[in-house]
Amino acid sequence: MSLMMRVHRHPWISAVPVIGLLAGLAACGASAMSPQKVATGADYAPSRPSPSPRAVESYDGPSHVAVEPRGEPVPDRPGLGTSWGEAVVAPVSFSPFVRSNPSPWAEVLFHYNDVAGVTAHAQYLGTRPAPLEIYAGDGALSIALVDDAGRTLPGFTAGGRTLIMGEDGARYRIVVRNATAARFEIVTSVDGLDVIDGQPADPNRRGYLVDPHGVLTIDGFRTSDDTVAAFRFGKVAESYAAQTSGDRNVGVVGMAIFSERGAVWTPAELGRREAADPFPQRGYAMPPR
Repeated sequence: MSLMMRVHRHPWISAVPVIGLLAGLAACGASAMSPQKVATGADYAPSRPSPSPRAVESYDGPSHVAVEPRGEPVPDRPGLGTSWGEAVVAPVSFSPFVRSNPSPWAEVLFHYNDVAGVTAHAQYLGTRPAPLEIYAGDGALSIALVDDAGRTLPGFTAGGRTLIMGEDGARYRIVVRNATAARFEIVTSVDGLDVIDGQPADPNRRGYLVDPHGVLTIDGFRTSDDTVAAFRFGKVAESYAAQTSGDRNVGVVGMAIFSERGAVWTPAELGRREAADPFPQRGYAMPPR
């Protein structure tokens, strides 16, 4: 059993309830959220990004000092990444959680970009965009990116990918709604980096918890028990990933979702109950052999 941290929301954000088992799954744009929690584990993301390797200057010093040669300037990549935003207050406390299985119950990912990038991506996949609709697993959880006002960001599903449209400089949040009576742990990455410690993401790391019939909001990269650095869309070269581990995985948000040990009342399980047959072996008597 591991301990989890509970994130206390800002007092000026009102709570948004989830009514009924499946109500509100498609409407993910609430700015107000129920308490969040995360598991204990590695350190938080550093207070500021470390310099990118390609930002290291050459050095004409003593011969025993390693010198990185200066190469040609790396051209800017088009589209958006997630930059290290302003500090946001989001204090945490702790709660226990035991995963029912070491493998995720479900996995969800978003690809995000600017309007031109999303359109180009859809054309690259050779399909026409369709209205956005994102569910985890059997539909028990829904996930969306929302803007600073809590409005769901526009996007499309195309070729099996979810494409979200962002705007340079705009802040966004990740919102998860739980339509079940069970808790789930959500291990989340942005641009390939864990949102809690800022390191290359791994599903085995700690994650945020979403309460039964609750709503979880992830505001940014966690910097302490009390604060996070807000998620803000920005140029790829200015992204947190590009300034730390590299921009290879810029433009994607991923979630590994774990159920808690014990029974989980998901829509699929309730459907099985509804379809249960009291007399499964219907038929006539057979003659003796």
